[in-house]
Amino acid sequence: MASVTELNNNHYVQWCPGCGDFGILIALKGALAKIGAEPHETVVVSGIGCAGKLPHYIKTYGFEGIHGRSLPAASAIHLANDRLHVVAVGGDGDGYGIGMGHFVHTMRRNLDFTYIVHNNEIYGLTTGQTSPTSKKGIKTKSTPNGAIEKEINPLLIALSAGATFVARGFSGDIPHLTGLIAEGISHRGIAIIDVLQPCVTWRKDLPYELYQKMIYKLDAEGHDPKNLESAMKKAQETSRWPIGVFYKEERPIYTDEIPFIKDKPLAKQEISNVDISKFVEEFL
Repeated sequence: MASVTELNNNHYVQWCPGCGDFGILIALKGALAKIGAEPHETVVVSGIGCAGKLPHYIKTYGFEGIHGRSLPAASAIHLANDRLHVVAVGGDGDGYGIGMGHFVHTMRRNLDFTYIVHNNEIYGLTTGQTSPTSKKGIKTKSTPNGAIEKEINPLLIALSAGATFVARGFSGDIPHLTGLIAEGISHRGIAIIDVLQPCVTWRKDLPYELYQKMIYKLDAEGHDPKNLESAMKKAQETSRWPIGVFYKEERPIYTDEIPFIKDKPLAKQEISNVDISKFVEEFL
């Protein structure tokens, strides 16, 4: 069983000092150690952005894809070998902007992997442009007069699309976030964990102190994660910011419906007797 220390590597972390990404990285390592995931049985997949660097900083297999495309890559890896722990990571711009189409379809397919979104309501790597989760009216480099578009609600979209594990965490509460990620990875089905993550450089109006003032834990107030209607109401709450598991449902996963990989991963099947010569002749 790997420990948190054994999940470290020698790469220099290039995030800004105080960035919320550090908390997510620590929580992910802690979650993998908590569930007993071995580095060689784990793949972390990312897109582009500040969050996209996370696979560089953890001692597992990693794949950094192109902007907004972490979920197709994670889906392919999972379908090739569903015995692996697959964790996709990305930012709110990466996943809820250019990657929104992939986000919706991944949620409805109920693939068995985890998606962690670093949600800081800004494009941080490109130095501070409005993102899909930036609140209407916010002034940024790309919206000097204030954003004119209403922000999206990723949790509500995930719930509407049929996700079976929907949660929100806070990168400033590492023990709580570690537990959420561990529960999400252990869940059989798609798990989306939207993480409120302060950007200390480009969103100084959203400091840690504000999050700590506004956040409350769902389980402390008796929320039932089996109640979809209640989860949808909580996902729309703005007077306070709930964190925890909004919704959890057990139902068959995508690979349960694919007979030839149901019992044995595609990557472990014998292919020496497969003749592809006719396809080579046709296409080449």
